[in-house]
Amino acid sequence: MDNQTDKTIIEVLAESIDIPESTYDKAEQRYKDLGKWLGRDGSVCASHSPHVFPQGSFRLGTVVRPISGEDEYDLDLACELQKGMAKSTHTQEQLKNLVGVEVESYRNYRGIEDEKEEKHRCWRLLYGDDIKFHMDIIPCIPEEEQKRQNIRAAMTKQGSEELLAETVSAFTVAITDDRHPHYRSLADEWNISNPEGYARWFEFRTKLAQRFLEKRILVAKATNIDELPTYRWKTPLQRCVQILKRHRDVMFIEHLEAKPISVIITTLAAEAYEGETNVDETMRNILRNIESLVSRQSPRIPNPVNPAEDFAEKWGTREGLSMRLEDNFWMWVEQAKTDFEIIKSSDNLQFITQQATEKFAASPDVSILKGALGVAVPTIMVKPKSHNITNPAKPWMNIVDV
Repeated sequence: MDNQTDKTIIEVLAESIDIPESTYDKAEQRYKDLGKWLGRDGSVCASHSPHVFPQGSFRLGTVVRPISGEDEYDLDLACELQKGMAKSTHTQEQLKNLVGVEVESYRNYRGIEDEKEEKHRCWRLLYGDDIKFHMDIIPCIPEEEQKRQNIRAAMTKQGSEELLAETVSAFTVAITDDRHPHYRSLADEWNISNPEGYARWFEFRTKLAQRFLEKRILVAKATNIDELPTYRWKTPLQRCVQILKRHRDVMFIEHLEAKPISVIITTLAAEAYEGETNVDETMRNILRNIESLVSRQSPRIPNPVNPAEDFAEKWGTREGLSMRLEDNFWMWVEQAKTDFEIIKSSDNLQFITQQATEKFAASPDVSILKGALGVAVPTIMVKPKSHNITNPAKPWMNIVDV
């Protein structure tokens, strides 16, 4: 599986926008360092057994390189205070401020110059040395058992396996949000989230590629796949999510606020996945089935680990309608189908390299591309365009009305 001549063009593109494992390692070092600080003797959070863990693309192994070298990585973290805090004893504001005290002390401890920034749900630190990270730290507490059981029942009703529903629902948490009507008062109703449960669900879908993962285990000399961090799995599903997100980023580079959000792309790709061991087959299957996975009724795209939540909820809001979020999603799907078919059907190295630059802001290794093509090709190449693009040639952008 590591033979370069066995790779497809789309797989080569995906690998070219992946981040080095050293960047994943650096992210892991940073969130573990923060967690150690919050749990140290003298921390105001220590008695609450703080648990800091990653969420989002770093947790799923689907991070892509920034298009511009000036861009920063978003390292999304959750800080769960596991003991001694409940909705009946603390408000969301109190929880957030408690974590904020230690985030500030950590900033001073590590000599981070930029002030911490308060967002609606989280605290943000700009951790910049050799690799720039935005660390978004969202405070949370374990959700009540009855609500976890309700989610478990909703998942099984939707078709999830009983064991999966039981496993992932147990990770449900209640989070802070200063827009919540009861943010400053004791209340039973908080916003809920489940980043770890979502990651476990995504891994469950990924593990459909059993034969692929068996090869990964052999290459890594591991006993089973769970010994490896998810980012080292490099499955076709993960690769497709990476390249779909990059295609989206380039297409909407001038309208970032109106682009399809990553959790929608990731969820639909994972639901469409059927265990293919080839990136091309996986991409073809995702793009062929994605339309059927969007419901005509609410919830349009339910959260697989909380079916009552609609990831596409913003589509029908006044703001979403003004930005044409649903229209932009479907426009992106059709453009992705076209662009992937064009690049996959060509055997012209120069054309493929140009498409990689224009549609994916990617610079794939020419020698590996030659192996993927498996044909004799000229070695005189047109110099790729810079990825620091501000107005790339994208004819579809003139119909994105925001």
